[in-house]
Amino acid sequence: MTSPTITVTEQTIRINKASLKLKWLRPGVAAANRSVLLFLHDSLGCINLWRDFPERLAQATGCTTLIYDRQGYGQSSPFESINRGQDYLEQEADVLERLLDKLQIPQAILFGHSDGGSIALIAAAKYKNRVKAIVTEGAHVFVEEETLEGIREAVKAYQTTNLPQKLQKYHGSKTEAVFRAWTDTWLSAGFRRWNIEHFLPSILCPVLIIQGEADEYGTLAQVEALVQQAQGPVHRLILSGIGHTPHREAVEQVLQQSVSFIKALS
Repeated sequence: MTSPTITVTEQTIRINKASLKLKWLRPGVAAANRSVLLFLHDSLGCINLWRDFPERLAQATGCTTLIYDRQGYGQSSPFESINRGQDYLEQEADVLERLLDKLQIPQAILFGHSDGGSIALIAAAKYKNRVKAIVTEGAHVFVEEETLEGIREAVKAYQTTNLPQKLQKYHGSKTEAVFRAWTDTWLSAGFRRWNIEHFLPSILCPVLIIQGEADEYGTLAQVEALVQQAQGPVHRLILSGIGHTPHREAVEQVLQQSVSFIKALS
């Protein structure tokens, strides 16, 4: 349920050839001089799959908050092709920078989950002046066997359960493309070499890394790579018994740590 102190507006904006769906959350009492908080969804995600977490974080921090569906997802334009190169996440970081420019947002705090977390890392490295800080959940910087095994299990679930029907509620006729763009890319032989560690030394802003110890798509080696190589101040929240979606599985802990991190930026 929408809080009466949050104003919700929707917008559609064109970036390159794609129409992107945006959702704004504006607290009744916005914090002075606080950057826009921008959410980046995961490989099967969209605006609505964040549920009420962005609203709760906006309310607690006083940040004007923006969520958007990347091309191919939710209510945005379909993919031009599901055949992706190894740089597809870097391309999304470039789209993000163009979005900030078009919306005249000088600087943002990025909250990225999974693919969205990787996009946040790349954006912080490439566009230092546009990113004040980042929060990542289950972000990947390289491919692990655990990642591939988790995706293989997801393929089995897609083939044998009602997962397609669940995803159709959010992605409609784009559901098959959304799923295959993820699984076909990550399970391809060439993608095994994907690695974005070369971006990490260029990250100078504060980082909060959130990772579930039971994440079915990656291990704590992802976190250690970030801690060792990012140059900005790095904070960790490692959650025992939690999987790949901490903002749903450990919502109060993630909220508390995220609020403290964001408020300390001011």
